[in-house]
Amino acid sequence: MTGWDILDKFIGSFPPIVMALILLAVLTAVVIFIIGFSKHGVNFLKYGFQQKNISDLGEKIDGLDTRLTDKINDLGNEFHTELEAIKVNHFGHLKNFLTELTSILLDKDIINNTDKARLAPQPSPQGEGSPLDNQLRDM
Repeated sequence: MTGWDILDKFIGSFPPIVMALILLAVLTAVVIFIIGFSKHGVNFLKYGFQQKNISDLGEKIDGLDTRLTDKINDLGNEFHTELEAIKVNHFGHLKNFLTELTSILLDKDIINNTDKARLAPQPSPQGEGSPLDNQLRDM
């Protein structure tokens, strides 16, 4: 007994109406496969009819380029804003640092008034302190 004999007995056990419905379903499946395979090729076996057209993908890629450029620019602007905030506040704790330091050293008797005068910023010809002193005081 061969496989064909087993298939013949199996098919012969169904009524003719059921066999007609099965034949109709198989023919429909074959037609759908032929249409899908001719349109999408081997990818039809993997993705079916849910494949994107190449033009749709091209539009999405073009939009992706614009969105990525905008996002990178936004992140760059945010980074520069954060960097500027850090630059401004980085030496904020050094306000009056030289004055405080010389006062502490004088209180601890590490330096005397003569040394304090030497460490103090010297006035510039315009009558202001040293640029470093002005820079620290203006923070």
